[in-house]
Amino acid sequence: MKTVISIYFLFLSVAILSCSAEKTNSIQAVGGTVTPAPGQIWLSHEHILVDFIGADSIDKGRWNHDSVINVMSGHLEELKNHNVKFFVDATPAYLGRDVLLLEKLAKRTGLTILTNTGFYGAVNDKFIPSFAFNKTAEELAEIWINEFRNGIDGTSIKPGFIKISVDARDTLDAIDEILVKAAAITHLKTGLTILSHTGAAKGLWPQLKILKAMKVSPSAFVWVHAQAEDDNNNYLLAAKEGCWIALDGLGWEFEKHVEKLLFARQHEILDRILISHDAGWYDPQKQIQEIKPYTNIFTVLIPALQAKGFTKDELDLLLSKNPLKGFSIQVKKL
Repeated sequence: MKTVISIYFLFLSVAILSCSAEKTNSIQAVGGTVTPAPGQIWLSHEHILVDFIGADSIDKGRWNHDSVINVMSGHLEELKNHNVKFFVDATPAYLGRDVLLLEKLAKRTGLTILTNTGFYGAVNDKFIPSFAFNKTAEELAEIWINEFRNGIDGTSIKPGFIKISVDARDTLDAIDEILVKAAAITHLKTGLTILSHTGAAKGLWPQLKILKAMKVSPSAFVWVHAQAEDDNNNYLLAAKEGCWIALDGLGWEFEKHVEKLLFARQHEILDRILISHDAGWYDPQKQIQEIKPYTNIFTVLIPALQAKGFTKDELDLLLSKNPLKGFSIQVKKL
């Protein structure tokens, strides 16, 4: 009888722990694991530094931390006026990812900053390191999983999501297909969400096909730069699949985003939408820095949406609930 009771309480404890894990919604930031409070505001796709020189020439010696901090910290500090807590830095490896710089800025500004693992395959593979072309998806995933488990570039700083990209085509290039498969493997081992720079919807469907074949739920996937898609009906199809739809060009565009958000509201898919600016950033190739602010959502978009009848709850969904759900670490299998 004691054995039966013990087994019962063991299963009960496991069930309670499982429920607690689902409710904690933990994320991985450069400062460590964090459990966000409800209602905290996110910017889910931004950049602090990007270097477009290419994977064969990229080197962290090309920029100085103090110089970057002097230029960028004021723009980040400005976010305090809008109660922003979480800042997702989407700059991938070999395009200027510098986790020690992000750590310094997080400490200076009080922002919770997320960084990433993965490789960027768009722009005809300019930003993929040469060694990656000789790796299998499993071998690339091993690199990315190691960063999650042990830290990036010899630090203790770990990624909070996977960032890949593809050239938007109906049929993916071989290396892009490998990147998607590696991201799927990494997700299944780590629970990290996959953000994929995609653009038009024609590049989305082959990625979702790969993920589903590998038993990864589309709910683990963010369709990045979805505002590039002209046919809004593809948003309905993507939402039905369960993936996240990122309208993340608000540093550069405005009217298009309002129209698409009104469409999402009308068709009841706001719960699958992420919004951000894709703004910034410090460019080591430029002597004079022209920084796009991280504030258009608060100074321009929100007033426009409120004028269209958007409620506080709908804005909270876009800026708090959706990104928290999207970036929470959880393996999502089919």
